[in-house]
Amino acid sequence: MDVIETRLPGVLVLQPQVHGDARGFFVETFRADLFASAIPGVDFVQDNHSRSTRGVLRGMHLQWRRPQGKLVRCSRGRIFDVAVDVRPDSPTFGQWVGAMLDDDNLRQMYIPPGFAHGFQVMSDMADVSYKCTDYYDPGGEAGLRWDDPEVSIEWPIDAPELSVKDQQLPRLDALREALRKLDVDPGNPVC
Repeated sequence: MDVIETRLPGVLVLQPQVHGDARGFFVETFRADLFASAIPGVDFVQDNHSRSTRGVLRGMHLQWRRPQGKLVRCSRGRIFDVAVDVRPDSPTFGQWVGAMLDDDNLRQMYIPPGFAHGFQVMSDMADVSYKCTDYYDPGGEAGLRWDDPEVSIEWPIDAPELSVKDQQLPRLDALREALRKLDVDPGNPVC
């Protein structure tokens, strides 16, 4: 597995070794010992899977009470996967990175706790699977507007399809203020 660092410390793109021939391919999508050598101290407790159609944008989501690290891959189709640093006191607060993940390049992106995560579907349909380092806590979820001008994510599709919930997410400055009022760092759990 090749580990590709991004401009945001801790956010990594992982390129697994693919064994292919005329029949197709084989790839290990997760192997604990290799992952632990690349990113020590990370344990996964939950796997999630979503299916979406072209133009759907899911995000930007985070958990503040039980922060989740995520190992994201696109097993069918193609997505533009994004992480935004939302740790209030981080020197890279509000900065983002993105990577194309698809069923051809088989890349994965690791997003540590303290980052909002989202993706936009570039193919007719996409299946996205991701491992999480903590359990989903509906009372501890928060998010960030996908089109916040302060963050300026360069989404490939201008008019995405969003859930009602994602349409109502706050801008970065309001999210920072809310996290400070809660006196939490989304990179460190408080419960």
